[in-house]
Order: sequence, then C-alpha cells, then structure tokens
Amino acid sequence: MTINWEDFSKIDMRAGTIVDVKAFSEVKKPAYKVWVDLGEFGIKKSSAQITFHYTPDELIGRQVICVVNFPPKQIANFMSEVLITGFPDDKGEVVLCSIEKNVPNGVRLF
Repeated sequence: MTINWEDFSKIDMRAGTIVDVKAFSEVKKPAYKVWVDLGEFGIKKSSAQITFHYTPDELIGRQVICVVNFPPKQIANFMSEVLITGFPDDKGEVVLCSIEKNVPNGVRLF
C-alpha cells in the first residue's frame, strides 16, 4: 500500500526521554508503565511491552520515538497517552526505536 506525504504527515512522532518506569502487574502480558518527557508537551504515560529486552534501570534516560496523536487508551487501570515505537525481534519481542544522538525532547520526526 502506498501513501502520500499528506497521509504520513498526519502521524505526529516526537522524541522524548524516559523519566520513570514501573512494573505493570495488572496486565496479562508483561509490561511497564513508562513516563516520557516530551518537552513542551509535558510528561506523558505509556504502557509498553518491553520487559524482555529492557530493565527499568536501562530505560531511565533513554530517548525514544513516540506517536503522540493517537487517542488515549485505557489499559487495565492505567491510561496510556502515547505509543512508544519499536520493532519485533525474531521472537516477537519489542526492540525500541532509538535516536542515535540526543535531540531536544518534543522535537518532531520528519
């Protein structure tokens, strides 16, 4: 399927820094509750199934790419506000999209 630039530009992806991570024991699949600093957009929450490759300590301070214009989604007792992006490895476990060098929090991907 081919899309045009206008379609792609509707997806608002921004850089953010993970500032806090907690275990999310209320869900069926292992996940973390993650707080991401998106600069002028504030600190947003996300539920992320990234426990296979990452510990909470490894995640703090890491810059990630987030989709910020999906509607909030209730996951168990937690409201997820952004989607942290990643790719599945050969076993289907999420590997985070990364930013090679630090950029300002909140800057848009283009």
